[in-house]
Amino acid sequence: MDAATTRRAEPAPRVRRFGRAERWVHRGNYLVMGVCVASAAVLYLPQLAEAVGRRELVVRVHEISGVLLPVPVLLGLASRRFRADLRRLNRFGPHDRAWLRSALTRDERPRTAGKFNAGQKVYAGWISGAALVLLGTGLFMWFTHLAPLPVRIGSTFVHDWLALAVGIVLIGHVTMALLDPEARRGMRTGSVERPWARREHRLWLEELEREEEADKSLDHQ
Repeated sequence: MDAATTRRAEPAPRVRRFGRAERWVHRGNYLVMGVCVASAAVLYLPQLAEAVGRRELVVRVHEISGVLLPVPVLLGLASRRFRADLRRLNRFGPHDRAWLRSALTRDERPRTAGKFNAGQKVYAGWISGAALVLLGTGLFMWFTHLAPLPVRIGSTFVHDWLALAVGIVLIGHVTMALLDPEARRGMRTGSVERPWARREHRLWLEELEREEEADKSLDHQ
């Protein structure tokens, strides 16, 4: 009896990190963004343009994928868990500033983070803002009657250079994901190993463990 009770009391080896809505929003975001970036590359790189051809079709694919950029997030707002994640991403505390200082100085000591570390928060904010700017400038380029010529020229300049920056940042993001198999598994399956969570997102795991303890206390009452 005691052994069985002890086994039941042991924490699960994996913890729930993302629900279905968060995972599908992430996949939708990168599908739409991937199509948008790939079509932009075909439009702006002569070698790719020559290999692919059908420029008018590529332009239409780029325009439609650009307009669809906000759609996965807007659909995700129907999910309570996704809205909670957005609130977490929008909060920047003292531990986040310490995390950034440690990352910038290449300090090898363990870094404290909540469900999202400071780097993920900065990335999420930057890529969201960049997507909105790309959408706005792209609309000026698509619907030429919306603005006078100087505005359209400025929009083209901003759109092209910001698109290049987005491409570089996305390559960095994918590279970081490839270096962390457990983070990828968490986004793919929704759960992560508890030791990984303790090492990479200790404050979040401690929050979950407090909730687990509270649930156990209610069960025993």
